[in-house]
Amino acid sequence: MNKLRIAIQKSGRLSEKSLKLLDDCGISISNGNRTLLASGKNFPVEILYLRDDDIPGYIEDGVADVGILGENIVLEKSTQLDIISRLGFARCRMSLAIPRNEEYTGPDYLQGKRIATTYPRILQNFLDEKNIQADIHEILGSVEIAPSIGLSGAIFDIVSTGSTLLSNGLKEVEVVMKSEAVLVSRKDLDTEKQEILDKLLFRLNSVMKARTNRYVLLNAPNNNLDKIINIIPGMKSPTVVPLAEEGWSAVHSVISEDRFWEVIDELKEAGAQGLLVIPIEKMVS
Repeated sequence: MNKLRIAIQKSGRLSEKSLKLLDDCGISISNGNRTLLASGKNFPVEILYLRDDDIPGYIEDGVADVGILGENIVLEKSTQLDIISRLGFARCRMSLAIPRNEEYTGPDYLQGKRIATTYPRILQNFLDEKNIQADIHEILGSVEIAPSIGLSGAIFDIVSTGSTLLSNGLKEVEVVMKSEAVLVSRKDLDTEKQEILDKLLFRLNSVMKARTNRYVLLNAPNNNLDKIINIIPGMKSPTVVPLAEEGWSAVHSVISEDRFWEVIDELKEAGAQGLLVIPIEKMVS
């Protein structure tokens, strides 16, 4: 049987989260990451473990069909792959940083400067958009030490918390882009592999929707029921069940994580009581 070959990072947090996502989709992988290639036990996939920088090239060459990797790597290494799903983990930002004692006056500050980075393509695109002429110095690893040893006047790198910049006497001055883990695919999948990918995407979407929503149960006074239903419309419509106590109903619905606390406050103001919030394992629509 034809199998969809998925390339993922060989080790690290992105690898762990990718495997966890597949596991949440009900896909069991044999052999873990001890081998270069592992098979799905209950779904027609193979997992190819690679360095993240190598994943785009392997997909473009047809060795792998799809891949899970950081969006920043996709933009840096390839122009031929389609981003088909954003996965909501491994979030970071790609930022410019300069010595802490320097005054940043905007992108023009970079004019004529030497900038150290591991991501020259992304940086060059940003400089071109701003009509800035700068000297890009490509280095691998430890980009943050470049200004302190006189190698550059600024850096462009991944930033998560900013603590590494601070410890090296730098400050973040410009966010060029935000990145997260994405699922990418080559453009010429055959019909059978595309069908497998469509089934995988259905499972992925169900899991990701569940992660960004919460199931809510509450008791509502009937005289405020219409107002409460308007606050939490749910996937289609809330479930409303009369309680044993006259004048009250139980309301079941779904709340987006993004608006969770805002909605909870509105529900309390509308007279809702006994709110119970439950994580959702899967959300199929």
